[in-house]
Amino acid sequence: MKRRKFLVFVDNSPEHKKALRYAARRAQHTGGIVSLMTVVIPGDFQHWRSVEDAMREEAMEDAERMLHEAAGEVNQLTGLIPEVIICEGKPHDVLMALLKEDNEISILVLAASIGREGPGPLVSLVAQQAQLAYPIPVTIVPGGLSDEAIDALA
Repeated sequence: MKRRKFLVFVDNSPEHKKALRYAARRAQHTGGIVSLMTVVIPGDFQHWRSVEDAMREEAMEDAERMLHEAAGEVNQLTGLIPEVIICEGKPHDVLMALLKEDNEISILVLAASIGREGPGPLVSLVAQQAQLAYPIPVTIVPGGLSDEAIDALA
């Protein structure tokens, strides 16, 4: 029997921490694995190659920092050491490619924003477009849940 791998999309949004906590607790309670993914969106400075290279390097450093912090949170909460993945491209395209490539991923865990701008771009895509359906179950954690409520659900 394979272990469940919970994939969390890590970004600068405050709600990603809700998804992170839920996935970490579920993995802890089910003997699963946590996989953390972030995406670096490429710049479009074709005429200024040095500017593009500097921006890419800075974006990669930010991505590494975010994943390092997220991995530390998972480890502190559960003692688990998560897998980390940095990809470059459009978030939805890269995410779909990863899900097709890594058949060990069992569940995608996202968190919905509680802001006026909507639930967030990936959550919106999941909810709106059937042709972009994910090949695995998607858990959407409400962004307004407390840590205690998340722990009780997971």
